[in-house]
Amino acid sequence: MTDVPHPTSIVHDEARVGSGVTIHAYAIIGRAEIGDGCVIHPHVVIADGVQLATNVEVFPGAFIGKEPKGAGAVAREIQFERTVSIGAGSSIGPHATVYYDVVIGERTLLGDCASVREQCRIGSRCIISRMVSINYNTVLGDRVKVMDGTHLTGDMVVEDDAFISALVVTLNDNVVTAGFGDHIAGPRVRAGAVVGGGATLMPGVVVGASSIVAAGAVVTRDVRDGTRVAGVPAKPF
Repeated sequence: MTDVPHPTSIVHDEARVGSGVTIHAYAIIGRAEIGDGCVIHPHVVIADGVQLATNVEVFPGAFIGKEPKGAGAVAREIQFERTVSIGAGSSIGPHATVYYDVVIGERTLLGDCASVREQCRIGSRCIISRMVSINYNTVLGDRVKVMDGTHLTGDMVVEDDAFISALVVTLNDNVVTAGFGDHIAGPRVRAGAVVGGGATLMPGVVVGASSIVAAGAVVTRDVRDGTRVAGVPAKPF
């Protein structure tokens, strides 16, 4: 049995919609799979190939399954699969955008106006807060927290239980004029590390396990496991 969608919504004939699903006004659902107990709020767009597990809630204006386009201005070749998978009990905030070729684990929160680009993998029980942008091919482990307004660059890795505070900037290109190539390298934040508000992680740096980067620091070199660093450039203290 399926709840009757709102009469102003558009649900593709080939969509698979589970039982106890609520589809509100003006939602658009393509050839997607919507698990039992999901709630789809007004003006949500869910594209072909999207899979929502059970009890996922998608808030107004979110777009799941956006096709990435370079518009002729992007140096890298854009590659992606036309699928999205969102795990059970997750919540997708108002006006969030999830591109194609993204996997999000169970009970993960994606905040208001957050953006997740293609080829990203986000674990379970993560918090991706408001206005966070996650660029292409970035991997987040389980129980990762990323606070408001932070940018995670392409080709980055954030391991389990790491905490990244608000307004953190991460970079992956020291040779900006060279186009896209082997020199692209995102930072790696290892398990349990803490990155303070407003810090900057330069391309390719490794923030060691259980280390702490102080607020406002600029990390230009690797940080050893269990070390505290601060300053510009960041140094142990």
